[in-house]
Amino acid sequence: MRICLVGAGRVATHLGPALLRAGHTITHVWSRTAASAAALATQLPGARATTNPDLHQLEAEIVLLAVPDAAVEPLLAQLQLPANVLAAHTAGALPLAVFAPYPHLRGGVFYPLQTFSPGRMVDWTTLPLCLEAADAASQATLLTLAHSLSQDVRLLNSGQRLLLHTAAVFAGNFTNHVLGISHALLQEAGLPFELIVPLVRETVEKALAYPPFTVQTGPAARHDAPTLARHQAALQTHPMWHEVYATVSRSIQQAAEPSAG
Repeated sequence: MRICLVGAGRVATHLGPALLRAGHTITHVWSRTAASAAALATQLPGARATTNPDLHQLEAEIVLLAVPDAAVEPLLAQLQLPANVLAAHTAGALPLAVFAPYPHLRGGVFYPLQTFSPGRMVDWTTLPLCLEAADAASQATLLTLAHSLSQDVRLLNSGQRLLLHTAAVFAGNFTNHVLGISHALLQEAGLPFELIVPLVRETVEKALAYPPFTVQTGPAARHDAPTLARHQAALQTHPMWHEVYATVSRSIQQAAEPSAG
């Protein structure tokens, strides 16, 4: 397929090369910033960098809006695209309805469920791709594109995708943040982060093997009030982390199995 990438950030930087490896052609890379568009286009042979929102003469089947969620609606109002072009955003929390004010566009969603960081490769063959489209023909096009990249392709409606994205924030962003808190506390004590690596690995492996709530351990699950109090006292110099600890502990106590240890 001939594809135009709108955006030159983390998602686009990973998605563009993956599309090329799958045999597709990137015709253009659009970005507000000329340097960003040019930097990505140089990695995609044949792609042209542009900052011009007038793409009405674009010769491509699909325009992928690989931009932050907040940028999608302003872009749809600004971009001039060919009539009936399939435009799909890659956002997890935005509904398909964002295309409703633009009836000349065939709207769709092409959401890759993964975290993307510079310098880190991801395996697109196992990466879940979540799709939604306004009509059967657009859905078929997105399915063809998705199956060329991944073995895990799913059709989800906007409500399902919103809850999935919320769950992903808990599983990914929040997990990374609490690991960051752990790292900072260990540094404060003059201890290496490597000390908790085996614990983290076992916790994640166990949570992936069983329903996570059923294998919860720790002082909150045991309702060990003295230990909880000592931990919170140790966090008095970090009020925000103290609040996180107290809130998550209450949530664990509400969800914990009686047998948790």
